[in-house]
Amino acid sequence: MTRPRSHLALALAAAAAGCTAPPAPDQEATDFPELSVRTETDASGRCWAVEPVPAVYEQVPGQVQVVQAEIADDGTVIRAPIYRNTTVPKVVRPRGDLRFEVPCPPVLTVELVSSLQRALRVRGGYAGPITGAFDPPTVAAVRRYQAARGLDTGRLSLETARALGLIAVPLPDTDSDQGT
Repeated sequence: MTRPRSHLALALAAAAAGCTAPPAPDQEATDFPELSVRTETDASGRCWAVEPVPAVYEQVPGQVQVVQAEIADDGTVIRAPIYRNTTVPKVVRPRGDLRFEVPCPPVLTVELVSSLQRALRVRGGYAGPITGAFDPPTVAAVRRYQAARGLDTGRLSLETARALGLIAVPLPDTDSDQGT
């Protein structure tokens, strides 16, 4: 049995339509995990990022019970438990939250992110285009820059923004120093 070419073309078109890529997932959740970090605002209007920090484990020598002890009704041990020497995980640092001050969302404008990209480029930490978007290359550059200074996150901290000259540093209250 032969089918007309139009049926074959229709079948191929339908098959090809099923081969398209699925729609992109939510960009903020997948491409910018640092932007989906919880942000809190305190009573004074300052913003804080709260980023989960995973626990750190190390493997240490230990024993694992492989056969339980048999104990009689009167409490006497019929057969002692059997242990095996192996390595077991030990918590070095428990899971926690890293909390640090960040620029509040209204401050993170296209202009500020463009300036951030330029500042990181001048310091040799960013080679991408100046887009004004907090995209994955920018997040990676921020993470590298801050990790070298002890803060391993791609979320821009307020301290880093000030150190790069992106946000003004508040001056100390000079009136109280003069005693007036």
